[in-house]
Amino acid sequence: MKKNDLIFLLAALIVILPFFVSDRVYEYYLLATNTHPYAMAFLKFAILATAGESIGLRIKNKMYNYPGFGLAPRAIVWGILGVGIAIAMKVFSAGAPRMVESLGIHGVVDAMSGPFSGEKLLGAFSISVMMNTFFAPVFMTFHKITDTHILENGGKLRALITPIPMRRIFGELNWQTQWSFVFKKTIPLFWIPAHTITFLLPPTFQVLFAALLGVILGVLLSIAAVLSRETHKA
Repeated sequence: MKKNDLIFLLAALIVILPFFVSDRVYEYYLLATNTHPYAMAFLKFAILATAGESIGLRIKNKMYNYPGFGLAPRAIVWGILGVGIAIAMKVFSAGAPRMVESLGIHGVVDAMSGPFSGEKLLGAFSISVMMNTFFAPVFMTFHKITDTHILENGGKLRALITPIPMRRIFGELNWQTQWSFVFKKTIPLFWIPAHTITFLLPPTFQVLFAALLGVILGVLLSIAAVLSRETHKA
């Protein structure tokens, strides 16, 4: 194990360990999540999803960061995206179960606030399907565009205040990889099942679990990047 791996693991322990050794820290977390849900969503995604990108970079390029990668602007962008995800989760959590009930399947809305049941599983699945169908493709594409923009600005914080050349970057995306891997494979095979589990959890932990999935997203994006390079070589 290299020095950077030890530093990364130590940092992860510093962040995680207090929640296991102190009930007060855990209580403060619950209070902050309930009273400031969007600020906490920003922090959760800024920390965890960015860590996921670093892990993906470690897998792909044997390093957690490099000049020009832009961990700081990526963390801020992830935080902003995290707020959007938290809002989307509330919107789809409220609407999808009612859509299912409009099809004649009763008890789904009430089941979402109760213990595990077939109706709750159906409700969680419907939320996941709707969110990953209507929200996720736009989110994933925009995230890819912001990543490209940050790289083009040398990983500097100025990328956050520099206008994004949206039309050019959008046209230059590798849509073969974006469609055949990111959309066609990760959404039905990973994100829909994973978010079904997310919406079975108590609301206090749903955004946290979604942010933890960002660690896995970092690994998936690193695989997508490798596939993209191979496609361009071909």
